Amino acid sequence: MKYQIMLGILFTLLSARKKSAGALAAKYHCSVRSVYRYVEELIVAGIPIDVGRGANGGIWISDAYKLPKGFMTKEEYARTVEAMLAMLEQTGDETLRAALEKITSGMKREKSDAALSGNILVDSGTWGDERRFSEKLAITDRAISEREALEIDYVDREGETSKRKILPHLLVYKQNIWYVYAFCNTRNAFRLFKLGRMRSILQTGETFERLDFSRDEIPLSFWRDDENDLDVRLQIAPEKLPFAEEWLGVENIRRENGLFLADVMLPDDDALIGKILSAGAGLTVLAPPELKTRVQTESERIAAQYRA
Repeated sequence: MKYQIMLGILFTLLSARKKSAGALAAKYHCSVRSVYRYVEELIVAGIPIDVGRGANGGIWISDAYKLPKGFMTKEEYARTVEAMLAMLEQTGDETLRAALEKITSGMKREKSDAALSGNILVDSGTWGDERRFSEKLAITDRAISEREALEIDYVDREGETSKRKILPHLLVYKQNIWYVYAFCNTRNAFRLFKLGRMRSILQTGETFERLDFSRDEIPLSFWRDDENDLDVRLQIAPEKLPFAEEWLGVENIRRENGLFLADVMLPDDDALIGKILSAGAGLTVLAPPELKTRVQTESERIAAQYRA
């Protein structure tokens, strides 16, 4: 019975996306406390469910979530659909009908993470994300086209989560990162949001009139801050030359006395050390001294972690 209720809650959230704990408890004839316990087990299983308390709270699942490929065998899928169709004929439950439509459309459609637009092929998937990032990108793109407001749970760089309603106007791709340029109702202004920092995304069904803005207003140099830029000199091992060329640009790399060197200005943000270390021993910081020290300290910290 427990797992039947858990599956029912999952299908209900896939259909309605957001329900109160009380509504779920009434639907499945259990206590509110049991609903929260079942939801917690679904979260542990990897389902991106969020729980909010208070007047505007509830239990919801991101619109970017789809049942993963291989969730059911062909035989399990066929029997499940047969059972749901039989139940639908008896009850006429619209929630069940919507869940059935989602399951059948999801199983029939083998969709790639690669999106083709004109002469450009963009693979928007990230390693091991089970297509969730691609779904977020597709939902945002569709919301821009259809002028639909979105509700997002956004995690900032300090790890703080906030709920926002945004009016998406434009997708921005820069430095291998996807952003959406949107009007934020909380800030009452346009903002750039990283898609990768959207923990969940919900379609509201609310449409909006596009606001006037100039593309010159979009802060495309948002990652640059003269006070936080560093003049960096790097030495590049031959085997890491492709890595450096893609990151820094071939025009910034020169050969001098048999060595590959690069003199570049880089943003001194929280991603810089990780980017340098991702090249392993094939990338050496020659200057400035403080950056060399930071890379060395982080390398030693990582090494100590694996010795423990």
